[in-house]
Amino acid sequence: MSQLDVLIMGQAYKLACKEGEEQALQQAVDYLDEKMRAIRDAGKVRGNDRIAVMAALGIAAELLATKAVDGPLSGVSIAQMRELIAAMHEQLDQALTPQEALF
Repeated sequence: MSQLDVLIMGQAYKLACKEGEEQALQQAVDYLDEKMRAIRDAGKVRGNDRIAVMAALGIAAELLATKAVDGPLSGVSIAQMRELIAAMHEQLDQALTPQEALF
């Protein structure tokens, strides 16, 4: 495990993450910070806890909007799609490994 020191709306946090995932976590922190600052700067919501909830709801709505509306992938999230792709890569690697020995 690795630790990352970050700032969200000026507040310091020490976050744990898996080795090699620091950049992805920093990007998530930056995105959250941007959303929270935009809500704060709009001046309609007061209090960091309320701002955090509003930002979380906005981000959740964005995530849900990324799901396919209809078709064979309806209801599949991005995380689920990544898992499916990783499983397909693994199956392809297993199927192609014997072929590589022929060359």
